[in-house]
Parts: sequence; C-alpha cells; structure tokens
Amino acid sequence: MAVTHSHSTAPSAPVFPQDRTCPYHPPAQYPELAGRGPVGRMTLYDGREVWAVTGHAEARALLADPRLSADRKNPSFPVLLARVEDQATVDVPLLGVDDPEHARQRRMLIPRFGLKRVAAMRPAMQAVVDELIDAMLEREDERAGGIDLVSAFALPVPSTVICRMLGIPYADHEFFEARSRELLTSDTADEARAAREALRDYLDELVDAKQRGENTCEDGLLDELITERLAEGLVDRDELVMMAMILLVAGHETTANMISLGTYTLLEHPDQLAALRAEPALVPGAVEELLRFLSIADGMVRVATEDIDVAGHTIRAGDGVLLPTSVINRDSAAYDHPDTLDVRRVARHHVAFGYGVHQCLGQNLARAELEIALTTLFARIPTLRLAVSPDEVAVGPGGLLKPGSSLQGLYALPVTW
Repeated sequence: MAVTHSHSTAPSAPVFPQDRTCPYHPPAQYPELAGRGPVGRMTLYDGREVWAVTGHAEARALLADPRLSADRKNPSFPVLLARVEDQATVDVPLLGVDDPEHARQRRMLIPRFGLKRVAAMRPAMQAVVDELIDAMLEREDERAGGIDLVSAFALPVPSTVICRMLGIPYADHEFFEARSRELLTSDTADEARAAREALRDYLDELVDAKQRGENTCEDGLLDELITERLAEGLVDRDELVMMAMILLVAGHETTANMISLGTYTLLEHPDQLAALRAEPALVPGAVEELLRFLSIADGMVRVATEDIDVAGHTIRAGDGVLLPTSVINRDSAAYDHPDTLDVRRVARHHVAFGYGVHQCLGQNLARAELEIALTTLFARIPTLRLAVSPDEVAVGPGGLLKPGSSLQGLYALPVTW
C-alpha cells in the first residue's frame, strides 16, 4: 500500500532536510537516525513519511535494485522540497526516468564523459585554473580585506569547463549561473519554475542559433547532438534542451560547491592539508575522501515499484525511499572513524555520485576538476587562509548555500594570503 501524505504538526520521524550547523558535518539529528539501524523513517516537508536508508551496504544494494524507480512522474514519487512540487509535470531526462529510456539517453552522452575524453581535457582545465589564480594574485590591493574565492575561483572553474564541453558561450555565464542558483535554492515552486523556464528558453534559442550557423563559441557536445541526433530525428527538441539544461546546471553548481567547501574544510584541517602538500600523490584519494566527507548533494529519492525486504523491514510498492548521502557516507560499518577527515583513507566506494545505473554521468569530469583546482590553488598560494573567522563563513551573510536545503555549499568564502 502506498504511503499517504499528511500534514501533522508533530511528525513521528525526524524531518528532512535539516540545517547544518557546520558546513562539513551533517545535521545533528541525522547520525541519531543512523543509530537506530540502517533503515528507518523520515518526514518530508509536507508531512509525508518515507523510508530512510542510512546503511552504506543497504543503500548501495537498493540503488542498484531495479524495483526502486527514479520516475518523477510516478504519482507516489516523494517530493523532497516545496520548490519541486510541480516535478510530475516536467520531463527530467537522465535523472527522472528509468531504463530503457534512461539507458538510451545516457548512451548519447557517455562518450564525452569517459576517462579518455576527460584526460584529454586536463591541459585545458589546468589553463583555466592557472588564469583564474593569476587574476586573483593580481588583486593585491584587495587582498587585505579578503577576496571571495567562490566568485573568483570556485564557480568560474567548472562554469568555464562545462561551457567549453557543451559549446555554450561563457559570455552568458552570469545569466545561467544566477538562474541555476535560483532553480536549486528558490523558496517556492513558482520561483523555481520561472528559473527553469528562463534556462529552457535560453538553451532553446541557443539551439536555434546553432542550427542557423550563428555559433558564437567553439562547437561542443550540444553541437554534436544537434547534428547527429536532432537532425536525424533520434531525439526531439524538448528532450535535447532539457538534457542540455541538466548538464549545464549539474556541471557547474555542484563542483563549484565542492571546490569552495573542500578548500574551507582543508583550511580547517591543517594537518590533512600539510599531508597533501608533503605527498601530492595523495590528492586523488583525498578528493574521494572530501566527496565522502562533505556529501554536498545530500538526499537521493526513489519510489518502490514492488515490495522489497531490506534489513528486517518491508518497503511496499508505492512507498517513498530517501537515501541521505551525508549519513550513508559516514556509516561506521563501512568506514573507521567516519566523522574524521583522513586524506589517506580509501574512500572510493562512497555514494557522493550515487550508485547503480543513475550514478553521476559527470563524475570523471568532476574528479579531474577538483584534483586540478585544489592542487594548484594550494601549490601556488601556499599561505592561503580565511580572511574571516570560521564562524562567520558558516553563519554569516555568505554562509551555507540554503538553510533547509539538500544541497550544501557556500555563497562566499573570503580568503587572503
């Protein structure tokens, strides 16, 4: 039997999402939930209770189970936040569909995101990172008051890279960065819808321009899809535009948050930063550990299409399932001392990128960007430090990306050296 929605003022299970009190630790009640066992209950914003899977092994098993659906048009699919209340009316390629549709869409894109293609992009990524650090170092007169690492570095690195990969003019970055932020953090469904429609209109017009030969930037994945898929009738216009929007938003927002929060976290753990400086070979593993430790995209949701038995519980067909990444990635059954940042830890089996068929398409690109950005930043500015107290970063005007959000990040990170 499907879980029904309610609007109780006193939920019987902890509420999701909750505010973090520290940028790099989960909210206090999440570990308490995990202490009750690998499977429990949580309450969403509208009062609906869903299954919360916090065990690492159980989460990976369920994420690979075809009986859990990502189909957002399923009437029983759980709505995580008020701003996505209209999700059942929106076609969401890749993220919101199941196989075989998901596999068809993914096949169109995966060659561009493979290890070899990403490796070939590393020199260009390095050049972007070096140029941005050069520009920061030239702002010597501003350094004393602090330079915002988010706007100067963490955001433009992935924004520039994804524009070049997709074939989108970086000159438009202020527009699509602002709309992306609104889409992900708006308080209401109307505000999120307006941002989504603005992005969709922008990309639709860009496709038109490319078809007319009025390209204002180098060709990229979007051009390939227009020529090889759209022109041949293998993808329709709406699906193409929505795929481009998902790649554009996901391709810069989450990586920017990882760069800024990763920098903050390393500055707050000087022993770990010192280890990385002493042994640069640790960087790839340290990136995995930061992905595990920070879990910035905190909350995957699914709906069961059949009954599933897990950890002594039965998830019924129609039940919503929440997988809080920040808790799963700190399961003591999977990691020793999980609340400790350890750049020597082998953490590759985390679920920061998800798991199973919906595992993040851009994970190779994100890893490369993080490795290059963090390595170069600390090598070229060895005395980098916060320009404000840590508490001001966590709770001040440039604090967490959005209180009560499942996406973690920083609006601003004032640094000096």
